[in-house]
Amino acid sequence: MITHTVSFCLVHPEGSEAEVEFLTRARAVLSAVPGVQDLAVHRQVSPQSPHRFQLSMRFSDEQAYRAYDEHPEHVRFVRERWAPEVADFQELDLTAWP
Repeated sequence: MITHTVSFCLVHPEGSEAEVEFLTRARAVLSAVPGVQDLAVHRQVSPQSPHRFQLSMRFSDEQAYRAYDEHPEHVRFVRERWAPEVADFQELDLTAWP
């Protein structure tokens, strides 16, 4: 099992329609990609991080994760929405430690 997470901040003002629309679209597009499990959108509540949001999802294995990463809808979302609207991010891809 691979857990893919990315924390990020947007270029949009906090609470704006553009912020809500980005998060709504991210959830709709990415959760529809085959292999994505348990997609969640989280809001940061601690002032200790500049990243206001986090996306997390799980994949059954490396093959499912790679298929997601190369899927045309994911690639399009990254190109058309993520790149111009995300100001900063950090990505983690995790497996369970024994």
